[in-house]
Amino acid sequence: MSTKKHLSIILVLGIYLFFLGNQGIFITDPVESNYALTASEMVQSGNYISPQIYGTYWYDKPIFFYWQLASAFQIFGTNEFAARFWPAVMGILGLLMTYVFTRKLYDAKIGFFAALILGTSFEYWLISKTVITDMSLFVFFNAALVCFYLGYGSEKKQYYYGAYLFAGLATLTKGPIGFLLPGLIIVFFMLWRRNFAELKHMKLLSGSLILVLVGGSWYYIMYTIHGTIFLETFLGIHNFLRATVSEHPKDNVWYFYLAMFFIGFFPWVFIIPMALKKIWTQKKWPEIDEKTGFLLIWIFVVFAFYQIVATKYTTYTFPYLLPIAILAARFLAERCKFIMKIVAFNVVFYTVLTFGVAIPYCQQFSAKTAAVIVASAKEPNMIVGSYGDYHTSAVFYGQTQIYRMEKAKNIDTMLPKAMSWSSKNVMPFLAEENLADKKNVLMLVDDDSVDRFKKDMAGNWLLIGQANQEFLFRKQ
Repeated sequence: MSTKKHLSIILVLGIYLFFLGNQGIFITDPVESNYALTASEMVQSGNYISPQIYGTYWYDKPIFFYWQLASAFQIFGTNEFAARFWPAVMGILGLLMTYVFTRKLYDAKIGFFAALILGTSFEYWLISKTVITDMSLFVFFNAALVCFYLGYGSEKKQYYYGAYLFAGLATLTKGPIGFLLPGLIIVFFMLWRRNFAELKHMKLLSGSLILVLVGGSWYYIMYTIHGTIFLETFLGIHNFLRATVSEHPKDNVWYFYLAMFFIGFFPWVFIIPMALKKIWTQKKWPEIDEKTGFLLIWIFVVFAFYQIVATKYTTYTFPYLLPIAILAARFLAERCKFIMKIVAFNVVFYTVLTFGVAIPYCQQFSAKTAAVIVASAKEPNMIVGSYGDYHTSAVFYGQTQIYRMEKAKNIDTMLPKAMSWSSKNVMPFLAEENLADKKNVLMLVDDDSVDRFKKDMAGNWLLIGQANQEFLFRKQ
C-alpha cells in the first residue's frame, strides 16, 4: 500500500472517529465547562492575553488551548462542535505525526499500524473528543521528542529546532512540564548512549532562544500585567502544590497509572501477555537497540515521573501512548489481517459508544437543559443562585451570572487563598442569609440537596422546572 493510501485511510479514520457526534455531546462539569466558559469570555471581552472566568482573572492553565477554543467559537459559534473541534483536529495531527515518525524510524507498514493502533486505543479516542488541554499537549510534547530523535539519528540537524519550537508550544499549553519532561527524557537517553559529542550539534543556544521566545513570552507579558499573583497562583498552586500535595488523595495509590494504562490502551493491551509469552518461550530478553531504547526511555520516564508526583490524574501519562503504539505495531507487524479486524471492530465499537454512551452520559453530567430553563424564566435584575453542586456549564450555556450559595460563616473559608486548592473557587459567592428579603430569585438545586434547601432557605419557593438532576425553584 502506498504512502498516499496510508495517509488517506488515517485521515478518514481520524475524521470519522474524532468528529462523529460531537455536535450532540454536551459540555460537562466540572472540567470541560471551565475551559469552554473561559474561552467564551475571552471572545466576549476581546482580551486574548489574560484568561478570565466569571469575569475574574483565571490562572489555572496557560493560554494556548484557550486560543484554540476561542478561534473555534469565532468560526463556528459558541457550541459543542466548536468546543470539540480542536481536540479532534489535534487528534488527527497526532496520528499523522505517528505515521511519519514511525515510517522514518522503521518502515511505512509499521507506521501505518502504529497510527491505527494509537487512534483506536480508548484513551486516545476519548481525549480527542474531550474539551481539555491534553490532546494539544500530546501533539506538542511528543513532536518535541520526535524532532529531537530525527535530529539525533540523521545528518539533518535542523530537526533540533523543531524540538525547541514544539517544547515551547507544549509550555504554552500546559506549563513548565512542556519542556522539563521532554528534556528529562532526552537527558536519560543521552546518558544511556553516552554520545556527549552530539551536544555540539543540538543548537543549544539558538534553540533555547526559540524555546524562551515561543514558550516564555506570554508568561512574561502576564507577569508584567498581573505581577506576582500570577506567578504565585500558576507556578505555586497549579505546578508546585500539585506536584507535592495530592489534589485528590483517594487516587494517590501505587497502582493508579497501571490501571489507567490497561483502560487507556484498550483493546490493544492484549499485546502484553503475548510479549511476555514470547520472552518466556525464548528464555531471554530481547536485545534493545537504540531506537527501541529511546522509545522505552520515553515510556518509563513519563510513567515514573507522574508516579512520583503527588497529584494523580487519569490523563497525565497520556503522552506515552505514542511510543507504546509504535512498539505494539512493530510487535504485530506480521499480523496484518489480525490488526485490521481489531481496527474494524473498534470503529463499530466507538460508533456505538458515541451514540449509546457518550451523548446520553454527557447530557446527564451537563447543566445545558437546566440553563435553557433558567434563560426562559429569568427576568431583568433577577438573582440566580446555585444550591448544592455548582455547575459551570449552566453559566456557559445560560450566559448569565449564577451565584454559589453558602452560609455566610462558610464563605471566608472557601474563598481563594495562597497555596491552597481553594484558589479554584473563583465563582461569585452569595450568602444564603442575604436572600431573606429578596423576592426576585431563581435557584438551581441538585437533587441531593433539595431536602436541605427546603429546610434551610427562608421564604416560599415554587418548583418551576426540572432537568436531569437539577431542580429550578422561584421565590414567591
